[in-house]
Amino acid sequence: MSKKEERFVAAFKEGSDFTLEKMVLVDRETGVNYLFVKHGYGAGLTPLLDAEGKPVVTRL
Repeated sequence: MSKKEERFVAAFKEGSDFTLEKMVLVDRETGVNYLFVKHGYGAGLTPLLDAEGKPVVTRL
């Protein structure tokens, strides 16, 4: 990964800037998918898990 390349890439984005916004971010180094949710001034981030409780991994 080059220094200019971002570590995280947005694989999915839904919603607008200040209302409810949902985004799936993929870590380019590990491939782990994270769910980021933002609503107003609050936000949360959590890894996405499969049915067995293991992190969802996407190789880019």
